[in-house]
Amino acid sequence: MFSLANRVQKLSNQTLTAFSVITVAVVLVSVVQLYLAGAHNIASTAIENVRASALLKHLRSFGAAGRPKENSRIMFDLSADLTPLFHWNTKQVFVYLTAEYAGRKEGQSSRVTYWDAILTSPTDAVLDMRNVRAKYSVWDTEASFRGRNATLRLEWSVQPYVGAFLTGETTTQVPFTFASVKKK
Repeated sequence: MFSLANRVQKLSNQTLTAFSVITVAVVLVSVVQLYLAGAHNIASTAIENVRASALLKHLRSFGAAGRPKENSRIMFDLSADLTPLFHWNTKQVFVYLTAEYAGRKEGQSSRVTYWDAILTSPTDAVLDMRNVRAKYSVWDTEASFRGRNATLRLEWSVQPYVGAFLTGETTTQVPFTFASVKKK
């Protein structure tokens, strides 16, 4: 006869195995459901009326050493329908507007975030915003953004109840040019 410890161990192992199989099945079903809903091909996005501005700011932190750093901001209009990202396993969606631009060296690029939001329900996932001021102003390791070209894109990260984070971006990409510095 098996001892009580052996019986408890066998029951624990079977329970853990069953929960692991169920968890893997939930993750696979939710990923397949996102792909079938077209989550990685969201084309219903419009980033329009992008207006860039730049200021010189005196910062002591982040290695500025007291010299003024060029600081970039944008204003924009955004409309997007991110409802395909929501299903029964979606806890929330982190959505953010990024700009990617060429770095100092050939083949090097930098990416900065101007705006973000956390969407907790499908009703929040239909964005229609006008004249939005960027949540964040950004600066670069180089002295100036002036006249450099960048590409805006809306990116997202689905945070599920069970499983790994899924990230992606909408198919809309909008080019813009960084503004010259305006003195205060």
